[in-house]
Amino acid sequence: MRTRFTTALVALLMLLAGCSSGGTDTGGRITLRFQSLAWQQESVAANKELVKEWNATHPGVHVEYVQGSWDSVHDQLLTSFEGGEAPDVIHDASDDLADFAYGGYLADLAGLLSARLKKDIPRRTWETATFGDGIYGVPFLQESRVLIANTAWLERAGVRIPTPGRPWSWAEFRQVTKRLSGDGKYGVAWPLKEPVSATLNLSLSAGGRLFHRDGAGGDGKVTVRFDAADQVVPRTVHDQVGTDHSASASTLGSGGSDTLPGFFGGRYAMVPLGFSYRQQIAEQAPKGFEWTVLPAPAGDDGLTQGVSPQTLSIAADSPHKREAAAFVDFLLRPKNMVRLALGDWMLPTGTRALADPALHTAKDGWATGTALAAHLSPAPAQSVRGYPEWKDKVATPAFQEYYSQAIGLAELRHRLEKDGNLVLARYQR
Repeated sequence: MRTRFTTALVALLMLLAGCSSGGTDTGGRITLRFQSLAWQQESVAANKELVKEWNATHPGVHVEYVQGSWDSVHDQLLTSFEGGEAPDVIHDASDDLADFAYGGYLADLAGLLSARLKKDIPRRTWETATFGDGIYGVPFLQESRVLIANTAWLERAGVRIPTPGRPWSWAEFRQVTKRLSGDGKYGVAWPLKEPVSATLNLSLSAGGRLFHRDGAGGDGKVTVRFDAADQVVPRTVHDQVGTDHSASASTLGSGGSDTLPGFFGGRYAMVPLGFSYRQQIAEQAPKGFEWTVLPAPAGDDGLTQGVSPQTLSIAADSPHKREAAAFVDFLLRPKNMVRLALGDWMLPTGTRALADPALHTAKDGWATGTALAAHLSPAPAQSVRGYPEWKDKVATPAFQEYYSQAIGLAELRHRLEKDGNLVLARYQR
C-alpha cells in the first residue's frame, strides 16, 4: 500500500513538473526566461547588460536572455503558450496583447507590480495594457510619429517651420507639400507598406476613433464606423498622391527604411516615420546632410496620436510570477528605463525617466519627441479582439487600394465597416 502511494506521489510530482512552463527551480536557484525583441545593436546591448547586472546581484534568481523577433512574435507566442513552453517574461507590443490576455495566457499583473512602478507610469499609458479588470503588460517604451525633414529644402522654400507649440494643421501640411514639389521631386514620401497603424494612430489628431464600443463599460460590443473625422488623414494622403502629386506613389508599398535613399538623394523633402528611425538616419545620412525632426500635423484634437507601447508581460503558466515581476521592476527603474530608451531611440513611459536631461537635447530631435510624449494616447484598436485579422484581411488591402487610387472613399468605407464588422463579430459572440 505504501509502495503504491509513493509511486503515485512520484508520478504526480513528475506530471506537475512537466506541466510547468518557463522558469525552473534547479538546485535551489530559480531560472527565468526573458524573451526580448530588441534588435538594434545598442538596444540588444542595453538589454543584455541589464540581465547581466541582475544576475550578478540576484544569485537566487537567474535570468536567461532569449532573443525573439518582431516579425514572428504573435504566432511564435501563440505556439509557445499552447505548447506550455512560453517564456516567463515576455517582450511584446500592447496592440498584440488583447487576444492573449482574454485567452488566459498572460498573468494579471495588478497584484504583482510595485507601487513605485504603478505610480511612475501615467494612467493613460496603463490603459494600453488593461483588458477588462486586469493589467496584462507593463508599457515601458513608446514612440510618436514625426516628420523627418530636409532642413535646407524647407529653408529654401521659405515655408513656416512647425513646432510642438505651433504645428501644421492637416490642411496646411497639404499646402506645404504642394509648395515643396515639382520637377520630379515630392514634398513628402509616405511609406505605407503597413498602412493601418499609421492611419489610425494619426487620425486621433482629427478626432477619429473608428472603433466604437457599446455601453459605458470596457467590455461592450465593438463596431467599426468610418466617420468624417476618420477620413481626414486618409483623404489627405490620397489627395497628395492622386490630385496634388506632392506625394510619391512609388513609396506607398515601401517600408520606412526603403524611403531613406530617396530622402538622402533629394527626391523627397519629408518622410513621416516613427521616432526611432532617427537612429538609421543619423548613421546613414551622407556627410553634410542636414535633417530635422518636426511634429506630425495636428487636427481638431491637437497633437494627439495613438500609440501602442512596447510591453513586458508575465506568462500565466510561469511558476515564478513574483520573481518575474521583481525582474521587470528592476529593468524599469528610472535609470534603467532611460538606458533602454536611448538604446532603442524611443521614449520611456515613466515620468521620472522622461525627465532625464539626456532625452531633452536638441541633437537628433530628442527634445521634439519628448515634447510630444504628453499627447500620446492608447491606439484606437488597443483592446479590440480580432484586430489582427481585421487588419490583415480587411483594412490593409482596403487602405492600400485607396491610397493607390484603385478604389474611392465610398468603397473604402464599405469595406472597413461592412466587411470589418463581419470579422469582429466572430470574436464577440
